[in-house]
Amino acid sequence: MSETKAIPDPNHPLLPVARAYTNYFTPTVTGIENVPTSGPALIIGNHSSIYWAPEVWITFMAMMDRRPGEPTNGVAHEILLRAPGLGDSLRKFGVIPASQEAASKGLKDGGAVMVYPGGDWEACRPWTDRGKIDFAGRKGFIRLALKLGVPVIPAVANGGHDSIFVLSRGERTARILQLDKLVRSKVFPYTVGVPFGIAPILPQIPLPATVDVSFLPPLDWSTQPGDPDDTNAVDAHYEHTVATMQTELDRLRAETPNPVATGIKNHLAALPGPLSGLANLL
Repeated sequence: MSETKAIPDPNHPLLPVARAYTNYFTPTVTGIENVPTSGPALIIGNHSSIYWAPEVWITFMAMMDRRPGEPTNGVAHEILLRAPGLGDSLRKFGVIPASQEAASKGLKDGGAVMVYPGGDWEACRPWTDRGKIDFAGRKGFIRLALKLGVPVIPAVANGGHDSIFVLSRGERTARILQLDKLVRSKVFPYTVGVPFGIAPILPQIPLPATVDVSFLPPLDWSTQPGDPDDTNAVDAHYEHTVATMQTELDRLRAETPNPVATGIKNHLAALPGPLSGLANLL
């Protein structure tokens, strides 16, 4: 295999840390058989929980387990990849820059590339919108898939956004601080929680909400090559994609309407001996 391919290191020291972190959210993963064991695929997910984003780690590690030794990539903001120490560690874990160029290269290398079209806009949506897919009209992933002729596989997640109470995206504050020019962001989220009460952007402790990730079959429109410059087709594919993912998110929320209570119950059930019986109280 080419050394230029971003293949995650299975012995990376970050991996056990990531698994321990995601265990806090007692995750479940279904439909992983829809991810090909080799070859290119564009995995698209709905983004939650601001900086905590457990669905990202759960989805990515499920992809790694499905494709051992194969190129498997997630994307991250340039700020993270330029951070001393952290950037190199993330790259060795299979993380590539969040750009069309990097994603295109990953797919051309035969990689499964995980992207979150909604980005920080969706990840910072208000808690009251936690059951909503919100890609903010971003259609670059549609054009990329049509251009390269790769399957698009939704990875729909529920529960992560129940763990953090986001009051507002803070768009006005972001405009005042000119964050769009500084770090390409239109949000400066305000949250309420422990230990900071009501606060902007500070890392509140997330509640142990159960996070469910469902990989769906490849979307019909992505199984055939298409014209990335056909605006009407791109718009139609975008609407179909969002509607398909929203339907699945609605189903997951109907199955687990209170992810926090479910997560607490799961943790109690895992306690040793008779202590596990505490789960029956919920």
